[in-house]
Amino acid sequence: MTIPFPAPLAPYACRAEESRGRLHEEPESKTRSAFQRDRDRVVHSIAFRRLKHKTQVFVYHEGDHYRTRLTHSLEVAQVARSLARMLKLDEDLAECLALAHDLGHSPFGHTGEDVLQECMADYNGFDHNAQTLRILTKLERRHAAFEGLNLTWETLEGVVKHNGPLIGTIADRMAREKGREAAKALPAAIQEYAAQHDLLLNTWPSLEAQVAALADDIAYNNHDVDDGLRAGVFTLEEAMHVPLIGEAITATEKKYPDTPQDVLIAEAVSDMIGAMIADVHAETLRRLEALGPNSSDDIRIADHAMVDFSDPMRAKVDELRAFLWDRMYRHWKVNRARSHAKRIVRDLFGLFFTEPEVLPPVWRARYEGVSDEKRARAVCDYIAGMTDRFAIQEHRKLFDTENWL
Repeated sequence: MTIPFPAPLAPYACRAEESRGRLHEEPESKTRSAFQRDRDRVVHSIAFRRLKHKTQVFVYHEGDHYRTRLTHSLEVAQVARSLARMLKLDEDLAECLALAHDLGHSPFGHTGEDVLQECMADYNGFDHNAQTLRILTKLERRHAAFEGLNLTWETLEGVVKHNGPLIGTIADRMAREKGREAAKALPAAIQEYAAQHDLLLNTWPSLEAQVAALADDIAYNNHDVDDGLRAGVFTLEEAMHVPLIGEAITATEKKYPDTPQDVLIAEAVSDMIGAMIADVHAETLRRLEALGPNSSDDIRIADHAMVDFSDPMRAKVDELRAFLWDRMYRHWKVNRARSHAKRIVRDLFGLFFTEPEVLPPVWRARYEGVSDEKRARAVCDYIAGMTDRFAIQEHRKLFDTENWL
């Protein structure tokens, strides 16, 4: 199937000219749509540049060819644009959401997030999605007239709700399906922002946001297979018994016998990505046909997500994810890195909270005359914004007495 460029938008796509606007009014750009402008602001942000040295699975010093949060985000954006074009959605909004979705991640991936959740347990917690919103609406300062990047309602909605509704009956149902009794309390950053800019937290996000969320799943499952095989945390023979990757490897070997292993892996991963995208496209079209939406708001009030894998593909993806969890994410070498990362983040938080005089002046200023909760949040913001490399260097400077002497 050939998709014309640019494809006319479907009736249920978001339209930049119909955006609900920005919290702070600004003159429209004469050369870019509202969603293109959002994307450009994300790309030029400090938080986006920091993703270069933030862990995906392997810490930066373990090899130059492994994915980082930055390269992961770029791969998510590529998949999101492909799906958005196939579904006749706004590609710029889908790309913007893909590029922004991991801005709130702390150093050392989910390990750093786990430690910050522990440290912030008495201070309204830590959530990387809420931290992304906090970065986009408060912490990034590139404009004199307002804090944050002042992105459109549709972009902020997609960032906050990319996993689905956060409150209401659908959110409770989703929580029960995941083994929880009820949807967890909204993070403080989301509550605070929603009080002044209603993001319709009880509805689904746009199709563009749903596409970006599925693109995230497609990208990380595939590139983690690629990185895991290249790192040797599991072998090609072991992968042969896993759905999707085993099928792709077998098909590639049959098509290209005697191919070098690194090329074989690349070909197989490429085929996996294509198979997943084709499945999501077909399943999404099936669901859209059943719903018959005529606007983006029809998507928001639907009873279930529109963009998803088919049930057979979902079963295969879940089995692949289970394999990666057991053989890669909890590999003993990865566990050693996680152990170091836990100590680094925990030590830094404890020191900065109890001895604010060692903080840089711009961050220390946030301590003056504020509650313990706001002090903790300032420390959390500082650490969450660190790259792996900077966190390691800060820890060495502050805790390595021999190095200091």
